Amino acid sequence: MAAARGLLPLAQSELLEALVFLRSDSDIAIAQAAQATLDSQTSEDLLNVARSADASPSVLTYFAARTDFRHELYEAVTTHVNTPDTAIASLASTTADGSLLELITLNQQRLIRAPEIIEAVLANAARTAEAERRAKEVRREFFEKERGAKQIAGELRAQGNAAAAEFFESAELQPIDGVLSVDDAWVLAQHIEVSDVDIDDSWLARELIEEMLVETPEQAAANVQAVLAAEKLDVGEVATERISLVRRIMFMTVKDRVKFALKGDREARGILIRDSNRVVATAVMHNPRITDKEIENISAMRTVSEEVLRLIGMNRAWARSYAIIHNLARNPRTPMPTAVTILPRIQQKDLKAISENRNVAEGVRRQAYRLVQTRSGK
Repeated sequence: MAAARGLLPLAQSELLEALVFLRSDSDIAIAQAAQATLDSQTSEDLLNVARSADASPSVLTYFAARTDFRHELYEAVTTHVNTPDTAIASLASTTADGSLLELITLNQQRLIRAPEIIEAVLANAARTAEAERRAKEVRREFFEKERGAKQIAGELRAQGNAAAAEFFESAELQPIDGVLSVDDAWVLAQHIEVSDVDIDDSWLARELIEEMLVETPEQAAANVQAVLAAEKLDVGEVATERISLVRRIMFMTVKDRVKFALKGDREARGILIRDSNRVVATAVMHNPRITDKEIENISAMRTVSEEVLRLIGMNRAWARSYAIIHNLARNPRTPMPTAVTILPRIQQKDLKAISENRNVAEGVRRQAYRLVQTRSGK
């Protein structure tokens, strides 16, 4: 009873913890006394306890359950690491303070840990547009997508498409421009043909991984437009279905595009080889299903990165193809050292054409001219 009346020499935080406990005492007199003492505490004393590092979870839960305290106290309760998730969920469902709901949704880790908080925020009529956006975003990114990806992966395995299932089990699935729908996922799945066991990622050096980490929505949008423009240059008018596939692929994160480049089919490789991120384009070259005919086509493209053309020139198997080295030699995008190294293997009539081709780099044309003169005895 002495404790319930606040007569014991306790620190403020200890007193409140005792009072919260005693308000549920089986002795009605003690419970009533404890509640009366709690009601007599000043706002400043309560706030100091709520802000103290050693605040008891039971006291913070009591604060969260009340509806008549100051906004500052609820802020302290919301941001306190000792506040139980159940208390935050209760507060999110009862508060009429929209700004407090925004503060609750800032703690993404708590929302992931306790999804009932998300539902409480979304069910509260006092929620602001910002609070609703954050709650829905977390629900989509960490719950709906995860369930959707697992379901899709399971169905793909049942259909015998293990390669696509592996992709959806490991991909981040965080499109830069919004939601990856189930329809999007199924379309992408049809363009995956390489299993994880067939992939060699030893080429992916640590310095390249750093280039995979950051890409802004603006950069992604510019990349999509650049790929579409490049496709139009290389293959002519781009069909509507192709544009749709390009957008689905190119708006994935860089990490997912690298995985897709390693696992994708011919159509996917044809899109990703034009990616402005050199790691993605390089990944296409390490796809185990890429064919010599594809390499021949790529070597003639004027919209791929110089790094891709350099890798083709360095590959002994590909460099044995005359069509490939001929394309590299006359491609203005081919790095000069690569082109000059190739020239001695070019036939005389083709070499003469290169020496007269104004689209070829000046240094390559001059070297081709010297070789033509040398071979003709001049």
